[in-house]
Amino acid sequence: MLNHTLMRLGQVIILTAQFVRLLFSRKPEVRAWLHQFYHLGVQSLSITNITAIFTGMVLALQAAYALAKLGADVWIGDLVSLSIVRELGPVLSALLVGGRVGAGITAELGYMKNTQQIDAMRAMATDPIYKLVVPRMIACIFSLPLLTVIAGFLGILGGLLLAVLELHVDGHFFLSSVLEALTLNDIISGLGKTFFFGYFIGIIACNNGLHVEGGADGVGRSTTHTVVTTSITILISDFFLTKLFYLVTG
Repeated sequence: MLNHTLMRLGQVIILTAQFVRLLFSRKPEVRAWLHQFYHLGVQSLSITNITAIFTGMVLALQAAYALAKLGADVWIGDLVSLSIVRELGPVLSALLVGGRVGAGITAELGYMKNTQQIDAMRAMATDPIYKLVVPRMIACIFSLPLLTVIAGFLGILGGLLLAVLELHVDGHFFLSSVLEALTLNDIISGLGKTFFFGYFIGIIACNNGLHVEGGADGVGRSTTHTVVTTSITILISDFFLTKLFYLVTG
């Protein structure tokens, strides 16, 4: 188990080095990047947006009942906005994208490896890392922050709708409390983490796909491994990144 983990870690480090080298030494293939951005990012909007709206509504509902006991229900907007922007928006978006996108990348690259398409690319003097990994990594790293921004707005909107329609909170007061609670540091902290999450999703998914073994069963195992590994990595890294951003931004 330990040997396998260390081997995977070494593979990830090597693939990261290859990605960085090719990114800055080759001419960008913008069309391929945009194709992957649409396929991996834009097509994930539905699941992240629906989750964000209902997460905001649940937060507002829970906050209302909890804060009402303390006579502090005026802080509903503060609690919803800070929770969504700093933590739940980035983490839930990353987990959802990691499950959908990570599994898809691993399955796609694993199928190409099993059908020897990757070997054929090498035979034609085409670098599969440049053609297959770089566009997917770029899409993961830069689409997740945009998905998180939209999810943040929708999460706060969901909280606003429930607060106004169900809890009879004044909408202007809710929005003013949101604007007073959020600072630039909160936004930087929430968005900054998503670039790291996007990297983890992309590199783990690509690495597992490129090292699939055992035919269709191997693709299934690697896909499952990708979803589990990305989820654990996101949750663990979130703790350390949160501490880091608190130290840097306060």
